[in-house]
Amino acid sequence: MTSVLEGLDWVVLGIYFIALIFVAVWVALQKNKNTEDYFLAGRNVGWFVIGASIFASNIGSEHVVGLAGTGFESGTPMAHYELHAWIVLLLGWLFLPFYIRSGAFTMPEFLEKRFDSKSRWFLSLFSLIAYVLTKVSVTIYAGGIVVSELLAIPFWYGAIGVVIFTGIYTIIGGMKAVIYTETLQAIILIIGSIIITYLGLQEVGGWNELRTIVITESPDHFNMWRPMNDPDFPWTGLLFGGTIVGIWYWCTDQYIVQRTLAANNIKIGRRGAIFGAYLKLLPIFIFLIPGIIAFALSIKNPEIFAIEKADRAYPMLVKTLLPVGLKGLVAGGLMAALMSSLASVFNSCSTIFTIDIYKKLRPNESEKKLLNIGKIATTIIVVLGIVWIPIMEKIGGGVMYQYLQNVQSYIAPPVAAVFLLGILWKRVNSQAAITTLLAGLTLLILRLGSEIYFQPEISSGIIIESNIFIFATINFSHMAILMFIFSVLLCISITLLTSEPDYNKIIGLSFGTLTDEQRIENKNSYDTIDIVLSVILVVLIIGVLSYFTG
Repeated sequence: MTSVLEGLDWVVLGIYFIALIFVAVWVALQKNKNTEDYFLAGRNVGWFVIGASIFASNIGSEHVVGLAGTGFESGTPMAHYELHAWIVLLLGWLFLPFYIRSGAFTMPEFLEKRFDSKSRWFLSLFSLIAYVLTKVSVTIYAGGIVVSELLAIPFWYGAIGVVIFTGIYTIIGGMKAVIYTETLQAIILIIGSIIITYLGLQEVGGWNELRTIVITESPDHFNMWRPMNDPDFPWTGLLFGGTIVGIWYWCTDQYIVQRTLAANNIKIGRRGAIFGAYLKLLPIFIFLIPGIIAFALSIKNPEIFAIEKADRAYPMLVKTLLPVGLKGLVAGGLMAALMSSLASVFNSCSTIFTIDIYKKLRPNESEKKLLNIGKIATTIIVVLGIVWIPIMEKIGGGVMYQYLQNVQSYIAPPVAAVFLLGILWKRVNSQAAITTLLAGLTLLILRLGSEIYFQPEISSGIIIESNIFIFATINFSHMAILMFIFSVLLCISITLLTSEPDYNKIIGLSFGTLTDEQRIENKNSYDTIDIVLSVILVVLIIGVLSYFTG
C-alpha cells in the first residue's frame, strides 16, 4: 500500500498534531490538584467548550466511518439517530439540574444518592462492560480503517498507534486535556467535513443530480420512513426505539453527561447542552450525505470510485476527491474525530472505575493514588476493547454503525427506565431500581448471545422454527421498545409492591422532593433566549424529518 497523502498533506497533518500537542501540554502544565480537577476539569468550563466537547465526543468513529458507511449502504433511515438533538435538550432541561444539584461526579454515584449502593455497583460494572462492547472497540476499529486507508499503515498498527497517542495526553492531562483538545478537534472536523461534502456534491453534479442518480438505483435511499415491517429500518423502531437509546446515551451515560458536569452551575451546563444540540444536527450533512454521495459516484463512475465495503466510503472520498493540502486537513479532521471519542471514553472509564469502584472499596486512599489507579484502569479497558473487535465484526452485518445501534438498543432500555422514573416519580425505590437493572442485563445477555449464535443463519436468510430464533431476529429497534416497556412495567410493579423510600434522603433528587428554594433556583437558571433557541432547534428537526420522505 502507498499513502494517498503527499508532501503538503503531511505538513498540514503535522501542524494539526503540533497544535494538539501544544494544547495538551498547556493543559498538563496546569497541575491537577485533586480528583475534581482531573475528572471534571475543576467544574469551571464555559458553555462553548462544553457544547463543542459534547459534539466532539459524540462525533467519533461511528460517524466518520460508520454513519457514512450506512449512508452508502442504506441511505437516510439512520438519520433518525442523528436527529436526537432534541434529546440533548432533554439533558439540559430535565436531567442536568438534578445531576448538578446532587454534586455527583458520575452517573453511578447519582444512582447511589437516589437509590442505594447496589444500583451504583451495578451501573459502574455495567457501564465499563458497555464501553468495551461499543465505544472502545468501535473507535479502535475505525481508527485502524482510517489510518490504513489514508496513511498506508497496516490495520492493527494504525489502530494501536491511535490508542497510544490518545492515551498519553488523556492520562497526563485528565478531563481538562480531553475537553480542550476536543474543542480544537471539533473545529477541524467540521471544516474538513464541510469541504468533503461540498466537493462531493460538485463531483456528482449537485443536489438534484445526486437525488436522481440515487433514487433511480435505490428508490428508498432518501426515505427515512420505511414501512413498519421493514426488516432493517422500520419507522416505528427508529422513531421510538431510537428515542429510548437516545435518552440512555445523551442523558444517563457518563461519556456525555461528564461534559455538562464540568460546568459550575446549571445555567452554563444547560447552555452547553443547547449548543451541543445544534452541533448534533451537522452529522447528517457532513457524514451521512457524503456516504450517499459515495454511493452515487460508485454508480456514475465505478472505475474511479469503486468501494469494496460500505465502511470504506468516507476514506474513499478523501482519497479521490481532495487536492493536495486539503487531504491533510481532512485527514486531520478524521483523526480528530477518532481521538476525541477515544479520549472521552478513556476518561469516562477512568472516572467510573476510580470513583465508583476503587474508592468505594478503599475510601481512605490519597488523591494521588486514586489518579494513578484511574490511569491503570484505562489501559485494561483498551486491551479488552481490542480483543472484542473480531467479535464485533460478526454483529450487525459487518456495518459498524448498525452494529453499534444493535448493541446499544439492548443496553439502553433498563438504564433509561430507571433514571427517568427515578427523576419523575419520587415513589420509585431501590428494590425496583436494582431489580429492573438486573432483569435488563439478563435480557441483554440472552439477546446478544442468541444473535451471535444464529448469525450464520441470519446472514444467509435461513429461517429456523424456534422461539429462540424468533427472539434473536426481532428487529433491534423494536427489541429496544419491548425491553423498555418491560423495564418500566417491572419497575412500577416492584415499586408498588414494596415500601416507600425515605423521602428525606432524596431531597432534590426527584421532582416530588424538590424544596421551594430548589424550584426557585430552577426558574432562575434559564432566560428567554434559552427557551427560544430550544424551540427553534425542535422546528429544524421537524423540518428535516419532513423533507427526507423519499
